[in-house]
Amino acid sequence: MSDRAPTVEARIPASLDGQVQTALARAQDERVAERLRQGDATLWGPPGTPEVANRLGWLTIAERTLDELGPIELFAAEQRDGEVSDVVLLGMGGSSLAPEVLRRAFAGAATGSPPAPRLHVLDSTDAARVRAVQEAVDLPNTLFLVSSKSGGTIEPLSLFAHFFSLVENGNRFVAVTDPGTGLEQLAGERGFLRVFHGDPDIGGRYSALSAFGVVPAALVGIDVRTLLAGASQAWETQLTEADAAGGGAGTGGAGAQLPAAVWLGAALAALARAGRDKLTFVISPTLPGLGLWLEQLVAESTGKHGTGILPVAEEPLGEPAAYGEDRVFAYLPDVGAPDPDTDARVQALADAGHPLLRVPTRGPHDLGRVFLLAELAVAVAGWGLQINPFDQPNVQQAKDATNRVLADFRSSGSLPSVGDASSDRLRELLLGAAAPAYVALMAYLEPSQEFDAAIAELREAIRAAGKATTTFGYGPRFLHSTGQFHKGGPKTGRFLQLIHDAGQDVAIPGEPYTFTTLKNAQATGDLQTLRELGLPAERVRLSGEDPVGALRALTATIKERADRPGRESPEGEHANRESRPEAGSR
Repeated sequence: MSDRAPTVEARIPASLDGQVQTALARAQDERVAERLRQGDATLWGPPGTPEVANRLGWLTIAERTLDELGPIELFAAEQRDGEVSDVVLLGMGGSSLAPEVLRRAFAGAATGSPPAPRLHVLDSTDAARVRAVQEAVDLPNTLFLVSSKSGGTIEPLSLFAHFFSLVENGNRFVAVTDPGTGLEQLAGERGFLRVFHGDPDIGGRYSALSAFGVVPAALVGIDVRTLLAGASQAWETQLTEADAAGGGAGTGGAGAQLPAAVWLGAALAALARAGRDKLTFVISPTLPGLGLWLEQLVAESTGKHGTGILPVAEEPLGEPAAYGEDRVFAYLPDVGAPDPDTDARVQALADAGHPLLRVPTRGPHDLGRVFLLAELAVAVAGWGLQINPFDQPNVQQAKDATNRVLADFRSSGSLPSVGDASSDRLRELLLGAAAPAYVALMAYLEPSQEFDAAIAELREAIRAAGKATTTFGYGPRFLHSTGQFHKGGPKTGRFLQLIHDAGQDVAIPGEPYTFTTLKNAQATGDLQTLRELGLPAERVRLSGEDPVGALRALTATIKERADRPGRESPEGEHANRESRPEAGSR
């Protein structure tokens, strides 16, 4: 893009301005902007700190990918000119979220004859979701993209085993992985059509502009050259500090000369230290899914060692009085698609004294800049919080827990029994939460827009009760995203796990368990881990064929119990509730 990047605007209330200005002055004194450009690993720890110096490849990956784009473009053009009708990406976390954003943001935008293939992102172990994708594509004319940096992630490898058993043709499979992984070896053994390498000096959540994001985008006709070329403007994006209601930072503040990315990162860290640690995104509808990508970037990078910034994505937008004094709002409008109503509602939040960061975008074609701008800001926030933003020490906990539960299943043939929480206990867990607590809703079931809408209703009810922040994620996706924050961040979370198993199960070739068993093992392992850490965590299994109706009924019951006098003690009923066998243990 040749036009100048939109200017970021910040409104910081006077009560928080001192902390922010101190952080900005420190960023200037320590030459954070200059050192970040140079890839100075000592910003985040002494020389030799693990997972720092060898995790900075994202700083230059856009330029390097642009220089090496020819083979990817040629391969993508060959596939589009052939008989490929669909591309199914089998991935998880960092290998799937950026492609999902690009898929949704550019839906219907690719032109040409023949029409570009359709992209399907499969990052679920729910059997109904696996079947839905399988039924949505023309298998003989589908290209399967197996995407995993480590090459050993259980979800994409299980999905590969299933689809390879249906197609049995290596020429329908492509791998995106780091050099020398088990997936690369598997690709050679099974005769994959192609292997594209990622950069081993980049962690998954920083890989959007590497082969992990570029290959699937190119295959479906997205203009990846524009995305990559626009990324350089992230460094050039500037910021204006506007006066907030009742006073606040002006343009002559300590950070006046800092690039917007550095300003944002330093300010976010300072605000988190001051108790404003719930970074709430309000994003233009022209950028669907961007909140999910930002969620992983922020949560996995900062949520560790008892500190962090909790990203809040796709929460219904409320009035200023609905929020506690633990929020920071990041507004990402599309300057090409004005939205006066949302503009006014966000302005009201700033006028009421909530910190507001306005980060204008130019729509989907600006995502390269937006991706890198966010990565830079989050890396600087890690500096400000004095943590390493490139490791994920608690993600492995979830993987180990799943492996432990699956090992027990192999030996016993069943999964551990976990009982449902009582309605009174749920009311206490959900409606008894107040800021600065947050409630994490975690759903192990088939994703759908209808379920998203039902979850939004529950989120509003929780917020109305005590101004508590809510987050929502589908499992196992969130285990590779906010799961890090759940276990490594501040111990202010409350957790509700929702499970639903629907329809015919799907086998995993070569394993003694099915996708339903795998999904339930992942859920059980995570619940056990949360409880072992002393965190309040409950489960409800949504019964029947309609999980949306079951969730709405649950929400209504919780709200009804909240107003009923003389209810039983939630602690006593919780202590005496019965357990019942887990579905998926067949």
